[in-house]
Amino acid sequence: MNKIQHYFFYYSKSSLLLLFALIVWNCNSPKKDKFDLNSLTKKEVKYASTFSLYEGDEFQVIEVKEPWPKAEKSLIYVLAEEESFIPENLEFQQFIQLPIEKIVATSTTHIPSLESLEELDKLIGFPNLDYISSKKARQLIQDNKIKELGQNERLNTEVLISLNTDVVIGFAVEGSNKSLNSVEKAGVPVLYNSDWLENEPLGKAEWIKVFGLLSEKEAEAFAIFKEIEENYLATKQIAKKATNQPKVISGAMHNDRWYLPYGDSWQGQLLEDANANYIYNYTHGSGSIALAFEKVLEKGQDADFWIGPAQYTSLKQLLESNKHYQKFNAFQEKNVFGAALVTGETGGSIYYELGPNRPDLILKDLVKILHPELIENHELVFFKALE
Repeated sequence: MNKIQHYFFYYSKSSLLLLFALIVWNCNSPKKDKFDLNSLTKKEVKYASTFSLYEGDEFQVIEVKEPWPKAEKSLIYVLAEEESFIPENLEFQQFIQLPIEKIVATSTTHIPSLESLEELDKLIGFPNLDYISSKKARQLIQDNKIKELGQNERLNTEVLISLNTDVVIGFAVEGSNKSLNSVEKAGVPVLYNSDWLENEPLGKAEWIKVFGLLSEKEAEAFAIFKEIEENYLATKQIAKKATNQPKVISGAMHNDRWYLPYGDSWQGQLLEDANANYIYNYTHGSGSIALAFEKVLEKGQDADFWIGPAQYTSLKQLLESNKHYQKFNAFQEKNVFGAALVTGETGGSIYYELGPNRPDLILKDLVKILHPELIENHELVFFKALE
């Protein structure tokens, strides 16, 4: 072996030994475990099933456990003044820097929480502004302080990104939202709100606590929710005093099927808490039940009340769509109450905007309709009788 071959052999052997040593060291060196959220202080979430809240030393955590239907994992959002405050081994999807000065929302259900916390002036963008009914928000729109962003599934991402918002409150019906994915890639934090997946009426309202953390008004948010909860439970107790339990049907025909809420849906739960005998209170599922007209007629023809006949605003309109509606006792007695009659100035539904945030008011409406002797002084907020 000549000198060159000797040096080549020596250094190659040394390199291999060094590489082997590094592999062994890496295998035996201690690995940092994934940060356990349960080591943090968990905040009270009593009714909502789709999110949890945690508090660290200098940071807050929002865990969205069901960001969309059939989601395979939670999404973790960390809120702090500096990203350096976050533990190194805490895995998360988005860092949201506090304080938040500008917000983009995408659902009208987000509006009441911002308004209740006096944070509405931070709203700078929204898709399809005509859907918004809040009078305060409409004034901001009139003053050109809230920009139009198109449609939720087809957001004008260029305009949205140009707003330099601190966070987007979004939602996704089927997996992640493609428009919001583009926004995230541009570096804008997106927090998925799944209040619409909550079956408990108070679970929907409890999402105000998430907005409380985002706006650094946690105490105010918890206090607002507590008042809503107390009002709801008090009205539920009043409803229990009723000596009768009116039979109720809901929904209406669309194409060739009658769509109505499941018994364990939030609408079904509200009817139960109002001490109603909802004809499909025993059913379980997500979305809506789709049935043939004949089945609903057979089961609900003698119902005392018809609550929530879809988009219809008059008895005449109902008859024009299907003359067989007049076979129902509730129709004949003019005991048909709908929420489509109560809208904002541009036609947005107040029921679908404010209702999820104020189930206590919906419940009072239902008790007033079904048991008027128990709650005489309440004026209907969401429902009106179809004329």
